[in-house]
Amino acid sequence: MLDFVLVIAAYLLGSISSAVIVCRLAGLPDPRTQGSSNPGATNVLRIGGRKSAVVTLLGDSIKGLLPVVVCHLLDRPVLVLALVGMAAFLGHLYPVFFGFKGGKGVATALGVQFGLDWMIGSAVALTWLFMAKVANISSLAALISMLLAPLYIWLIWPAPELVIMQVLITMLLIWRHRSNIQNLLAGNEGRISKQQGD
Repeated sequence: MLDFVLVIAAYLLGSISSAVIVCRLAGLPDPRTQGSSNPGATNVLRIGGRKSAVVTLLGDSIKGLLPVVVCHLLDRPVLVLALVGMAAFLGHLYPVFFGFKGGKGVATALGVQFGLDWMIGSAVALTWLFMAKVANISSLAALISMLLAPLYIWLIWPAPELVIMQVLITMLLIWRHRSNIQNLLAGNEGRISKQQGD
């Protein structure tokens, strides 16, 4: 029963849209109706600037981090860690509180990875930062870092349940980024330096 409650709680926490809440509190337009229409940190950066985007990023990351950390503290099995991490991620993608229309899940996935092990989270985050610096494209950095995430998990904590969880997360992230992939192939994807505000 405890494990079931943890999974449901993780999904409900993941369903809280940091982007929508931050924009409402800051008096900004609803991110689902502006820019890319994606309720995520990158779109908040476009419409509200750096400070609002950072708060959104932290909020989305905590949604993935907190449920997994709680599982660690309760000494739950690896399978429960994987299910809880997946539930938090799915909550962000398909939030029950926002008509099942959520974001793309990069920050929440990163929170899950840090919750599993700080070395896994750091490896993914450093890959994102490196690719963002080199390519100056947020979506490309996200895709590359998440494509490598299953490998990082396999190298650091080679539990099949966690590797499978991350493969599923990566596949969903690629699906959610399909319009970005089309723009990348066409050379039309926006660059980070052009999205930054005050």
